[in-house]
Amino acid sequence: MKIQSTKIAGCVLVEPQVFGDQRGFFMETFRETRFIEHGLPGNFVQDNFSRSVRGTLRGLHYQLQNAQGKLVQVVRGEVYDVAVDLRQDSPTFGQWEAVVLNEAEHKQFYVPPGCAHGFYVMSESADFFYKCTNQYNPEAERVLLWNDSDLNIEWPLTAEPILSEKDCSGIPFVNCETYPPSP
Repeated sequence: MKIQSTKIAGCVLVEPQVFGDQRGFFMETFRETRFIEHGLPGNFVQDNFSRSVRGTLRGLHYQLQNAQGKLVQVVRGEVYDVAVDLRQDSPTFGQWEAVVLNEAEHKQFYVPPGCAHGFYVMSESADFFYKCTNQYNPEAERVLLWNDSDLNIEWPLTAEPILSEKDCSGIPFVNCETYPPSP
């Protein structure tokens, strides 16, 4: 397993070791001890799976209470995956990071608690799997406006994205609730 840092503290790209031959491939997607050795969480409490069609944009989601760290991976297809740092005491507060995740490279992206997360589907469809460090709490969920001009996220859009009603009503960064500094 290889770990690659990003510009946002705690956001890392994880490259699992893949063993392939004429039958296909095998890879270990998670092992608690290896993650802990690399400073990543070893305790995930919820797994999620979504399938989305080309042009779908999901996000940017986060939870104020029960903040979730997410280990995300594309099982089929390709997405543009984005994290936005909402931790007030972070040196990268208000900055975003994006990575392309696809089925061919098998990479994973870890987004720590305190960051909003979203993705845009670039392939015909995408199967998206993620592990969470905390359970979903609908009362604590917030949505950051995906196309906020202050954030200026460079989404690789080819047309107007397909959005849920919830994602259409996201809050601009300047007005969103963020994570206060640690005591």
